[in-house]
Amino acid sequence: MNKIKIANAPCSWGALEFDLAAATPGHLQVLQEIAETGYVGTELGDWGFMPTDPDELRQVIERFHLELIGAFVPVALAERQWHEQGVDNALRVANLMAQAGYPDAYIVLADDNGTVPERTMHAGRVTPEMGLEEQRWKTFAKGAMQVAQAVKDEHGMRTVFHHHCGGYVETPDELAMLMTLTDPQLLGLCFDTGHYAFGGGNSLAAVKKYRDRIWHVHFKDYDPHMGQLSKTNQWDYFESVKQGVFCELGKGNVAFDTVLHELTESGYQGWVVVEQDVLPGMGTPKECARNNRIYLEQLGL
Repeated sequence: MNKIKIANAPCSWGALEFDLAAATPGHLQVLQEIAETGYVGTELGDWGFMPTDPDELRQVIERFHLELIGAFVPVALAERQWHEQGVDNALRVANLMAQAGYPDAYIVLADDNGTVPERTMHAGRVTPEMGLEEQRWKTFAKGAMQVAQAVKDEHGMRTVFHHHCGGYVETPDELAMLMTLTDPQLLGLCFDTGHYAFGGGNSLAAVKKYRDRIWHVHFKDYDPHMGQLSKTNQWDYFESVKQGVFCELGKGNVAFDTVLHELTESGYQGWVVVEQDVLPGMGTPKECARNNRIYLEQLGL
C-alpha cells in the first residue's frame, strides 16, 4: 500500500512569498478548493496569509479536513547580516505550527529568491560566474544550518532546503554544493521536480542521488518549450512563470512515473505537494489543481 499522501499549496492559487501587486484569493477559498479537488494537506503560505493565532489556524485547517504539513521560509542566506532575522522568522513560523498542533510539519527553508537582480533575470540560464564564491558558500551553508538547528532545538521540528530558480541554489551543481556543505542529519532536502528541471537538471537522476536526503517533495512540471522561449526572449523568473514555464502535471518533461517509482523504491513515505505556481490573476487554479490530482490518481497516488 502506498503511504505517500498528496497535498497542494497556496502558491498554486497565486499566494506567493514575493511582493506582488495583484490581489490573491483569501485563505478560506484556497483551503476549500484544495479540499474540493481531492488533496488532504496544505502548506502554510506566506506569513499572514492564514491566521497567525494557533487556535484559529487549527480550526480553519480542521474545518476543511486537511493537515498542515509545512511552511516556506525565505532567508537571504548568502548575507551574514540576515541570518539572525532568518532564524527569528523560522522560529516564529515553527512556533505557530507547533502550537496549532502540527509538530511534524516542516520548515521549508529557501534562499530569498527573486531579490538578486542577476539571478532573477537569468533564471533557467545562470552560468557559474553568477554563483557564489567559496566564502559566501560557507556563509550560506552556515546560515541554513543555523536555522535548522534553532528550529530543532526550540520545537523539535525538522527543516528541509528548497532549491529554487531565481536564487543562489538553482542548478544541479549548486544544489550538490549545498548538500555537501551541510549536515544530512540536520538539514534535509525538499526536492522540487520543476525547479530542478528549469535549473537544468534531470529529476530522476536527482531522486536517485539524494534518495536518503529527500524528506519532502514538491511535484511541479516544467515546459521545455517555454523554457526555451525564456532563453530566447531573455525573460526574468517572474515572466517565465507568467508565461507558464511550470505547466500542469503531465504536460511538461518531468517523468513523474519514474520519479514516483524511485521514491517508492527508496521507501519514501512522506508528503508530495503539488505546486503549479501562478501569479495573482493568472489562470484557473482550481481547475488546474483538479487536473493535477486526476493525473496523480492515474499514477496510483
